[in-house]
Amino acid sequence: MTAFEDERADKRDAERIPILGELHGEVMVFQPMAIKEISVGGLQVETGYPFQLDSLHDFRLSLGDRSVVVKGRVAHCSISDVDQELITYRSGIEFIEPSERVFSVIADFVDAIKSGRRAG
Repeated sequence: MTAFEDERADKRDAERIPILGELHGEVMVFQPMAIKEISVGGLQVETGYPFQLDSLHDFRLSLGDRSVVVKGRVAHCSISDVDQELITYRSGIEFIEPSERVFSVIADFVDAIKSGRRAG
């Protein structure tokens, strides 16, 4: 062990144990997406990557001047466009038990869009 590794080991709160064999995990990474449709029940999004059906994800939404994170289930996913080597996917996301605050922010945003379109 180098002096650097020895120094870092001293700073850990808990001992790390080497895994003999395989142990799998997943990482959550926020990726950009284009929101094509929104309702109080879910979203339709376009991405450069496919979603796995029935998988659950946290979606960070910037809705006007407010931002929320809502859990969603992938209801459907299909290729929507192929342009040379670029594939675009369109997916339907169903919100899963949003909190009252998150639901309220989404509902207010949807209502503001509807009101703005009626006024114009």
